[in-house]
Amino acid sequence: MWQSPGSQYPHFMPTGLDELPKVGAPATRALHNAGLTTLRQVAEVPRMELAQLHGMGPKALRIIDDALAEHGLELM
Repeated sequence: MWQSPGSQYPHFMPTGLDELPKVGAPATRALHNAGLTTLRQVAEVPRMELAQLHGMGPKALRIIDDALAEHGLELM
């Protein structure tokens, strides 16, 4: 299993920018309901706005942070 540096969540492969990381069903629904279907789109949304989505918890935000870091990106 591949694990990003500093991450406690192992990944089998890095998440591509044109997909969403595996964040769980409630967080995935929250992202889709907000019109966000790719990691690239998520990177353009402020962290506080993402955190306020119903279904988006701290663990999902950490997974998103890790997936963005794989591409040298971070949430605003």
